[in-house]
Amino acid sequence: MLVGRLCRGAAVCVVTVLVLITGTAGVASAEHGFKPIFNGENLEGWDGNPKFWRVEDGAITGQTTVENPTKGNTFIIWRQGELDDFELKLQYRIIGGNSGIQYRSVENEKEWGRWVIGGYQADFESGATYSGILYGERDRGILAKRGEQTVIRANHKPEVIGSVGDPKEIQAAIRHEEWNDYHIVVRGYHFVHRINGHVTVDVTDEDLSGRRRAGLLALQLHAGPAMRVQFRKIRLKRLPMATQKKIVLVAGTRSHGYGSHEFNAGCRLLQHCLDQNIPSVHTALYLNGWPQDPTAFDNANAIVLYMNGGEKHPIRSHLFEIDAIMSRGVGLACMHYAVEVPAGASGYYFQKWLGGFFEPYWSVNPHWTLPDPQLAQDHAITRGVKPMAINDEWYFHMRFPQGQGPEDIQGTTPILWATPPDKLRLGKHGIRSGNEYVAKRKGEPEVLGWALERPDGGRGFGFTGGHYHRNWANDDFRKLILNAVVWVAGAEVPADGVPSRTPTVSEIEVHQDYPKP
Repeated sequence: MLVGRLCRGAAVCVVTVLVLITGTAGVASAEHGFKPIFNGENLEGWDGNPKFWRVEDGAITGQTTVENPTKGNTFIIWRQGELDDFELKLQYRIIGGNSGIQYRSVENEKEWGRWVIGGYQADFESGATYSGILYGERDRGILAKRGEQTVIRANHKPEVIGSVGDPKEIQAAIRHEEWNDYHIVVRGYHFVHRINGHVTVDVTDEDLSGRRRAGLLALQLHAGPAMRVQFRKIRLKRLPMATQKKIVLVAGTRSHGYGSHEFNAGCRLLQHCLDQNIPSVHTALYLNGWPQDPTAFDNANAIVLYMNGGEKHPIRSHLFEIDAIMSRGVGLACMHYAVEVPAGASGYYFQKWLGGFFEPYWSVNPHWTLPDPQLAQDHAITRGVKPMAINDEWYFHMRFPQGQGPEDIQGTTPILWATPPDKLRLGKHGIRSGNEYVAKRKGEPEVLGWALERPDGGRGFGFTGGHYHRNWANDDFRKLILNAVVWVAGAEVPADGVPSRTPTVSEIEVHQDYPKP
């Protein structure tokens, strides 16, 4: 892919794109939206006991023998993401024994051991009893037998309310010791299994205390007699979440040392606050860098990036992919270093998606305490938020398409602004230090947080604070970001803002990338 050069300020730019299509890249997929999550060559992205799992003949292969048994059910777990609403298609072949496909599942290594998992399981076997059923592994037992339509009630028990077909006829369509197609569709708490095109179960889970909204995907190798199971052509399609807005939080890799740029700990805290207080949103969290999950953003309503930026900003390798996602009206929020990209193509897209960005040799990044912070009035992002005189590495003098101060930027709404001390505008000229453009604005207010409503229906939010992890304990700082994330996703921000309990010292210290000095 070749991209023409864009102008430095990215205010008025022309992008020339030449896409070179080779192989099958330009061929329309027969299964729109499905993406492979197994490469057919190795176990990249999958985690299982190497005593039992390998790749053979282009398939994930699990095998036990008389000489090499497993003491309990063991699983190979997909580690690149979790499943919420989805369709999964794969082919399986089994010789002896019993197996299954775990989804929305959970592990508890301390109590169950490694490579052991529990939750919803689409069963199959070499026999004629369990193939196609829905089973609750380490959970609620059989939730639907083959051919049944059930509702799981509050007592954790399934109630049969109908039929999806004759169980013997469904079994007759399953090819013994040959490849079979398994298709699982999960929307909300409604589950449908199909084998070779035949619906095997239809289940609705109304058990509020027992059901799960999201969790892990895994493949089972059953304890007992020697067996062999294979899986190939594993494809995943994310489905839009009908009753919630999905927010994908992406945390960058470890960076500056203890207490600074704690992207993983910060995103974990945001996820906890949102999950506990805003039932209208669902969060997905990807830690330690750009998601390896090829479906990570496919059903997102908003993407939140909290990571290192600049020349090595991970998004720079995904500009066209993200632009296609933004064109669907998906929101984007970038915090602290994540608002910095070079001028040119990256800057062009950041103005398009966010409304502005930190441009090297134009913007600056001093540490300072806001002397007289101002907040936008009558905006959802500032609901319940009071001005915060807080110390941080507050970047300023962002690159906006037009204007600079809160009264001047056009098309973008200033959310937080303050007037930096004049001494911060001076200093040695450099990539992120004083420059002639900054110096000319002595005594003028600078925008530190801003919002954009895009023509495609999506929303953007940029925020320059977030260097010090301790600042998440400030209720107004935290509420401003929580409000912004909810707003960017298109969900309703409560009248007094997103509530959240002030984190304790121990809660702030947990999950940080570096040990406390």
